[in-house]
Amino acid sequence: MAEQNLTSVAEFVLQGLSEVVEMEAALFVLFLLIYTITLLGNVGIILLIRGDPRLHTSMYFFLGSLSVVDICFSSVVAPRTLVNFLSEKKTISFAGCMGQAFFYIIFVTTECFLLAAMAYDRYVAICNPLLYPSVMTRRFCLQLVVGSYLGGVLNSIIQMTFIIRLPFCSSNVINHFFCDVPPLLALSCATTYVNEMILFSLAGIIEFSTISTILLSYVFISFAILRIRSAEGRQKAFSTCAAHLAVVTMLYGTTLFMYLRSSSSHSLNTDKVISVFYTGVIPMLNPLI
Repeated sequence: MAEQNLTSVAEFVLQGLSEVVEMEAALFVLFLLIYTITLLGNVGIILLIRGDPRLHTSMYFFLGSLSVVDICFSSVVAPRTLVNFLSEKKTISFAGCMGQAFFYIIFVTTECFLLAAMAYDRYVAICNPLLYPSVMTRRFCLQLVVGSYLGGVLNSIIQMTFIIRLPFCSSNVINHFFCDVPPLLALSCATTYVNEMILFSLAGIIEFSTISTILLSYVFISFAILRIRSAEGRQKAFSTCAAHLAVVTMLYGTTLFMYLRSSSSHSLNTDKVISVFYTGVIPMLNPLI
């Protein structure tokens, strides 16, 4: 009887950022502007790095890789959101929703690992400059980037394996503008305790390991900068790290707030506003920074 009452949904309705119809035109223009700047900025970074032989170093290799991830990251969310602003029926198929969540998890996780790899690159460059060419070889840098993607894929497979098996029978209206994990769990008519523990555990492991790498790298970098005698040298060393630290602060500040909270403390309306920042604004700001 219980099995007969459980029905799976064929599609979801994305509620979006605002229920006020008059707001959607303005939001469409805003999101289109953000997405356009994101594409132009990150494609520009990639073309500049590929076209200038002086930029064929490990630091710019990681920067180009970050731009690729930012393009993919924003493209998972922005196009569907833009279409929904202009549509009366803001639906997404079950497979489309699961696919969006799958690739979203991949790219946000990959970005975290990439930022940790970039911090290690800065550590070697500033603390061990003589060993830098032999340590940060092209092959090793490629391995770090591929490893970042593999970490993202593994995290996504584990989480989506449990999410896709949940029954969604109470409602198909997602209180969000894309298929993120917390609003999907809120729709399930079964207990989501296991999913929440998996989300919390994996997010905690990824955030702790990458943040620890970044913080430890910058502790050694700080000591190395303080030992530099010339003010010009200290300024140069600091400038290579300041931009990276700004990106790290923005991304980790929002993701820690989003995914390392209990379900009882989640406010989906608040989460939507924060999601706009790290799915749209951060990928746009990264090349500018």
